Amino acid sequence: MNDTMIDTILHISFDDFQTWDWGRIAPYFEALEAAPLTSDTIIAWLNARARLENLLNEREQRLEVATTLDTADTQAEARHFTFLETVKQSAETADQRLKQKLLSSGIEPDGYATVLRNLRAAAALYRDSNIPLLTDDEKLINEYGKITGAQTVQWDGEERTLTQLMPYLYEQDAALRERAWRARAERALVDRAALNDLYGRMVTLRDRIAHNADLPDYRAYQWQEMSRFDYTPDDCRRFHDAIEAEVVPAARQLLEKRRARLGTPTLRPWDTDVDPLGRTPLRPFADSAALIDRSEAIFRGVDPQLGAYFADMRAHDLLDLDNRKGKGPGGYCTDFRVMRKPFIFMNAVGLHNDVQTMLHEGGHAFHTYEVMQLDEYRRSTEAPIEFCEVASMSMELLAAPYLSEAHGGFYSADDAARARVEHLENLIFFLPYMACVDAFQHWSYTHIADALDPAQCDAQWGALWDRFMTGIDYSGLEDVRVTGWQRKMHIFQVPLYYVEYGIAQVGAVQVWLNAQQDYAGTVAAYRRALALGGTEPLPRLFEAAGIRFAMDAPMLKMETEAIMRTLDQLDLA
Repeated sequence: MNDTMIDTILHISFDDFQTWDWGRIAPYFEALEAAPLTSDTIIAWLNARARLENLLNEREQRLEVATTLDTADTQAEARHFTFLETVKQSAETADQRLKQKLLSSGIEPDGYATVLRNLRAAAALYRDSNIPLLTDDEKLINEYGKITGAQTVQWDGEERTLTQLMPYLYEQDAALRERAWRARAERALVDRAALNDLYGRMVTLRDRIAHNADLPDYRAYQWQEMSRFDYTPDDCRRFHDAIEAEVVPAARQLLEKRRARLGTPTLRPWDTDVDPLGRTPLRPFADSAALIDRSEAIFRGVDPQLGAYFADMRAHDLLDLDNRKGKGPGGYCTDFRVMRKPFIFMNAVGLHNDVQTMLHEGGHAFHTYEVMQLDEYRRSTEAPIEFCEVASMSMELLAAPYLSEAHGGFYSADDAARARVEHLENLIFFLPYMACVDAFQHWSYTHIADALDPAQCDAQWGALWDRFMTGIDYSGLEDVRVTGWQRKMHIFQVPLYYVEYGIAQVGAVQVWLNAQQDYAGTVAAYRRALALGGTEPLPRLFEAAGIRFAMDAPMLKMETEAIMRTLDQLDLA
């Protein structure tokens, strides 16, 4: 391979590439496989390989995004599946040969140690027999989105999505809250059998993928797949124990305060979102245009360059924010690596939670912008997910001082304080829930026979709920309580991905505490850490942001006490 071929690969147009079949793409992989690798040619070769990887990645991301924008679009689904079956499978096989060529060369350029470590793990995991199975897994993941995206109810004579009923959970009228909560819960239960069946097929398939890779279970497979080099399943178990010891009592205390203020004998599940002091719900915006305008003002307050990044997304139509029938669940930020820009997807209905989602996904988007300044190869290497979530969760906290209308945000000074209280309380409530979700997934993939029995899944979730989620009265609602695992998208669509949020929250709270001492310096360190992408190991990324990678009880105790102290101060104010 000569410099001309390298240049040709580096300048392939994405507009052309997205129409190419495998026969048109394969020669470029073959040219890279045939090229000699030396210390003089390695960087150019790496960048050419990365260009192919980035072209394929953006093509797949755009096809996948289309299936979430409208889960009923059968043509979008067909285009996605056709790509997976006729292009991606062949590309995975061809790229495995390139990985082996690189690793067998023994050449390790300066600054690529972490990148090559991750590459070795991925290459060792590869099996030809798993390529079609991974495509099958993608199809099952899509099936979950179709089932949940089609969930609607009749509400006062109109068809509503389950997300569109969420604002009623914030109303002071307890009967209205209960009616909305029950309507959502009862509709979700309609799909109980379908989701039981789907999860059984997923667990079976994923277990087979793990055994094909000569690993004992899918948990071990995912540990390697997600490059988890810095902590183990046992560390996760100890993290759960620490949360139970240090955070669950604080969550119980906050829930008891809420119950007392509401004046109810017990706290029912439809009582957890309403303002306990009788104030009307926070209504931060009327439409997505206002959400975008005010979010941009907040981001500019945090850092002018971050605001400019968000304005760039707006200018390039990279925001799809409104909830609608048929739209996939949840929210996410993905990146288009050739375009070098992110895309944010969410389901906004005018709640403060939508503001938090925007701030969260905005943090991911800014991570993308910072990483895209790296060279072609290093920007194709993803940062550890645990640190990606530090990017997003830190942004939620860094943005808090700018939520008020005085800074172009959403709220009066009093409502901004309310929003801050809600956010800090949710930090306490989240960690026990995270432990519940993470522990359930560990159990699922290490107890396959039990996980194939829906009754055992419900029993396990119920036991974990009782351990971590105390303080809410589900009397008479047992079916809803024990099937909560079916309503957590990550369990189906991103298996064994959830502890990252807990690890990241520990980091993000440290960023928040640092910002109270030196806001500008903290934001600068945050941005420098984001710009490292995946070029450094996880603890080093935390260190670059001025924080410590930790999953231990002393850190949780310190952070929980700091949050509770701040809540007490806000309560007195």
